[in-house]
Amino acid sequence: MSTHQATAPRHLPFSLKDFLASFALTELFKGMAITGKYAFKRAITIQFPEEKTPLSPRFRGLHALRRYENGEERCIACKLCEAVCPAVAITIESDQRADGTRRTTRYDIDLTKCIFCGFCEESCPVDSIVETHILEYHGEKQGDLYFTKEMLLAVGDRYEAEIAERKAADARYR
Repeated sequence: MSTHQATAPRHLPFSLKDFLASFALTELFKGMAITGKYAFKRAITIQFPEEKTPLSPRFRGLHALRRYENGEERCIACKLCEAVCPAVAITIESDQRADGTRRTTRYDIDLTKCIFCGFCEESCPVDSIVETHILEYHGEKQGDLYFTKEMLLAVGDRYEAEIAERKAADARYR
């Protein structure tokens, strides 16, 4: 007999202690004790549509395209956001205007592909594309979450005051 076999512990298939514990219903009483411990404490459930949980200042939600104060769109069609997007969710087409500047003719984001990483917002040199704090949006059919340039500009126009306020508050951390 080798030393390994002599020192190996023996495992019994039957344990009298476990057998008697199963008749005493100790697991049941332990579970009931935990239930009783929390039964009379204040509920922590949030009733979502009426109550809102606090969001992080850096929460990334629905995308928006911003405009300058004079109404001109900020996007200069540098295509950095399209290049940096790991999910390949952004599509940009551009054209040169008569004054020599380049602007987008098409700026689409497929939110079903988007992973909300924020790389597009970080790479934008003119703060054109931003991710807002809007989290309550949905699509009911295929294509509803495919946002075009006009849709993104409309979101930006509607929430520009909030976007500018949050950008200013976050500026000291960048």
